[in-house]
Amino acid sequence: MSPATITNDMRRRDRIVRYKPYVPKEGEDPMAEYMNLLAMLFSMCGLMMRFKWAAWAAVYCAFIGFSNSRSSEDTKQIFSSFMLSISSVVMSYLQSPTPMAISYFS
Repeated sequence: MSPATITNDMRRRDRIVRYKPYVPKEGEDPMAEYMNLLAMLFSMCGLMMRFKWAAWAAVYCAFIGFSNSRSSEDTKQIFSSFMLSISSVVMSYLQSPTPMAISYFS
């Protein structure tokens, strides 16, 4: 670099802020968000791949996510994970109404 480019640097040194990683506070628990994400993933597996166990796991994760959520959280996301998980159970049983068979023991 030439000395002319160093002196013509337009960045303002007083505006530079060093990155500090987010440290969760004592009372914050991300379990509800993780369970809502798992409910969405399991329900998509239940809908797309017709896995009944994944649809039931989605309902289970949606219930856990709801029970661990705070009242200040977004209710649309919780409601959508519930509805998606219930719709995956309904659709998987509408496509094949036979009970879920455990393939390991048969």
